[in-house]
Amino acid sequence: MSAPFTSVLVIANPASGTYLPATAEAVRRRFADADLPVTLAVTEHAGQARKLATEALAPGGPDLVVALGGDGTAHDVAAGLADGAAHDGAAGLADGAAHDGAAGLADGAGSVPRPSSGPESAPPPALLILPAGTGNSFYREIWADRPWQEALELALTAEHFRAIDLARVAENGALALLGASTGVVAQSLITARGITDAGRERYEKAVAASLRTFTPYPGRVLVDGEVVQEGPTVFANIGGGRHRGGRFKLLPESVMDDGLLDVCVVGAALPLRELPALSRDGGHVGREGVVYARGRSITVERTDGRPLVFEYDGDVLETPGERFTLDVLPGALRVVAPSPEA
Repeated sequence: MSAPFTSVLVIANPASGTYLPATAEAVRRRFADADLPVTLAVTEHAGQARKLATEALAPGGPDLVVALGGDGTAHDVAAGLADGAAHDGAAGLADGAAHDGAAGLADGAGSVPRPSSGPESAPPPALLILPAGTGNSFYREIWADRPWQEALELALTAEHFRAIDLARVAENGALALLGASTGVVAQSLITARGITDAGRERYEKAVAASLRTFTPYPGRVLVDGEVVQEGPTVFANIGGGRHRGGRFKLLPESVMDDGLLDVCVVGAALPLRELPALSRDGGHVGREGVVYARGRSITVERTDGRPLVFEYDGDVLETPGERFTLDVLPGALRVVAPSPEA
């Protein structure tokens, strides 16, 4: 079977946790061996992966973008593709090119067509995630435990895609791929800055250290405008992906293409010492003090007037705020994925 793509851009992040130059070259060579025009771009600074992904949306650009890195790289490339396509689509709509599309965008449904000078718009480039990071949570969401070589071969031979949902942070317009969180989950990212260990162990140590000193905050969570939890809060995790940090299954029931965001809120009734072990396999869900819900819009608040520690896709929001809202963007990202029978 011939490859379902005509040209490829590989965006490789050498700062990712398990990146090897030999892997990037092997990926490039495999596409070249399939007679596909391929460009390997190795990033040199923060923000470059997102810029390269946005530039790939230009007419005549590649129809496949490969992100070789960790979850941070996946976030940057996904945000570049989805946000760039949305802006280009909005510009086209402003020119009166697609009145019906404007209604769809206003509803937040469906992916945005790729800009084109032809009579029909081509879809945005598809995204293929290959793991070279520490957690690789997003790769795991799509490909489970398959080795990256198998994912690459399936991308070359089997045309199958998923239209993945994203979340947009209402307060700053940022996009989240895996999700967002408050409380001890977000605090652990701050704690991790002072830990020198590498890999997943660094985050696990940060979680353990944060739990030792963490005090639940007075919080409230709303799903589609309805309060689902109010009171002492250990964390609220919204997404998105089932896993965070590669090992913690915080949203075990989440599906990334159902047009909804899941939220799990852990209250003070669940003993903190039990949380790491329970959250490895989703065992915290259903326990006393744990609320699990889903909807199109999730709002998290701190009710004592103090700033809420809040992160999305591993980036702690430095702008203080007591309230943050995430809205789902259904089908905003076209991702290469295994077919159900593969």
